[in-house]
Amino acid sequence: MAKTILIVDDSPSLRQIVAMTLEGAGFEVIQAGDGKIALSKLDGKKIHLVISDVNMPNMDGITFVQEMKKLAAYKFTPVIMLTTESQEAKKREGQAAGAKAWVVKPFQPAQMLAAVAKLILP
Repeated sequence: MAKTILIVDDSPSLRQIVAMTLEGAGFEVIQAGDGKIALSKLDGKKIHLVISDVNMPNMDGITFVQEMKKLAAYKFTPVIMLTTESQEAKKREGQAAGAKAWVVKPFQPAQMLAAVAKLILP
């Protein structure tokens, strides 16, 4: 059975690129345009990994991760932050919220898949 990854980003084109990369590697993908929409999709279904942008309208990625980690079913779900942010302070904030990896845009598909492979065991 395919592992499920939730992609949270306000850019439809970026979500599409990430989704194509992941689906091509055999993952099932759920997409959300911001943190609020993403939270509404966390309905108890098993999510193996979350890939989230940091800067989004309505609810930013770090707030989303903090809120997601409060939900028992998703407390231990690994998170990759995919963002243009590269400052150490932002990375520390992301880590404190529960992010396990930080990938800076633009990214190479192989780089994304390598990060995913480290966090999801086959």
